[in-house]
Amino acid sequence: MDYDKILKKLNVLADGAKYDVSCSSSGSNRGGVYNKLGNTAAPGICHSFTPDGRCISLLKILLSNNCIYDCAYCPSRRSLDIERQSLTCQELCELVIEFYKRNYIEGLFLSSAIDKSPNHTMQQLTDTVIMLRKVYNFNGYIHLKGIPSADINIINLAAAFSDRMSFNIELPTEKSLKLLAPQKNKEAIFGPMKFLANKYIEQKNYKNDAHFKKSVIPAGQTTQMIIGASVDTDQTILTLSENLYNKYKLKRVYYSAYIHHNLNTSNLLPIKPPNLVRENRLYQADWLLRFYGFSASEILTEGNLSENLDPKHAWAMRNLNKFPIEINTASYEELLRVPGIGLNSAYKIIHARRYTKLTYEDLSKMKVVLKRAAHFITVGGKFFGKSEKQISTALTANKQISIFDNELITSAITGQL
Repeated sequence: MDYDKILKKLNVLADGAKYDVSCSSSGSNRGGVYNKLGNTAAPGICHSFTPDGRCISLLKILLSNNCIYDCAYCPSRRSLDIERQSLTCQELCELVIEFYKRNYIEGLFLSSAIDKSPNHTMQQLTDTVIMLRKVYNFNGYIHLKGIPSADINIINLAAAFSDRMSFNIELPTEKSLKLLAPQKNKEAIFGPMKFLANKYIEQKNYKNDAHFKKSVIPAGQTTQMIIGASVDTDQTILTLSENLYNKYKLKRVYYSAYIHHNLNTSNLLPIKPPNLVRENRLYQADWLLRFYGFSASEILTEGNLSENLDPKHAWAMRNLNKFPIEINTASYEELLRVPGIGLNSAYKIIHARRYTKLTYEDLSKMKVVLKRAAHFITVGGKFFGKSEKQISTALTANKQISIFDNELITSAITGQL
């Protein structure tokens, strides 16, 4: 292998892949196999994240940045004058194995620009993962980004050798796609997502069947939306996310703030810096959808999420008639609606009050954020919160929230809102 040549390709193609954030921990649990390299057991896939959200524990790379599409927001689009590179299937496989042997990576996130045609590109990606599995005996985690409009049979074959797949929606409405990515359409994206969802559900239903042999994308599928490139509101985005979780059983929807770079010359795109607070608020709202029992219409009925209040706190302020609730009698579902009470602390409250009547001191030991929760609860009939006017003043007065605030980051990552 010509290492100088491969290194040049690696620099270009790894840089081009950094804008795709739709990768996370594997969700698989395939252990080691004799004569094979790698595994996807929980200790084997450990991720860290850079400040801009990029996952750095996988080899995250494009197979090619040659693209026949000209999507206005894409750093690999056809009309840009950038250096173009492509890896062969064998070059990519050797790169993965060399990186793995040196303990640089635990797995692979493989994507590609649309080179020649969707079918050609999807076939190249599929050939690569099959070669990794069959020829190089790689048993580690593989997340493959699927190509919309590709033949469903190729996609089905790719899914049989991948742990996770993602078909990125990128823009939340058909109108925005037509404006900024006219060569794409929503049917081409939702079609394979529906196909994979049905396969995933089918295998879960028949996994105990003696005739069931092969798992298809055991870690499920994800997608990504670009935030801020179009005029679509958070309400539109969250409604779409809710439908994706309900209809296509997605594991995650990722939100990526649009990043303007000097190569962008389209007057259809904003020139403002990325709104990372908006991106963070969407992740918080996403936690409410997936784990806290909220619906999209409860979180937001129109427009965008508040930058000053996290979405759970904003909902509580709009529904003060539902509060305060008594900690010692409230249901688990009611507790999850209280700002400052997360999934773990709600469980601890339900468990502990079987044996004793809880106090404020008990809640503090359970890591309940009392400076938030106190305004919405009573403990043993006692209320130590503030009035509605005082709460609003305390929460919004001169408070400019930073994406790098420790408390904000913790709530976004763990979902303990």
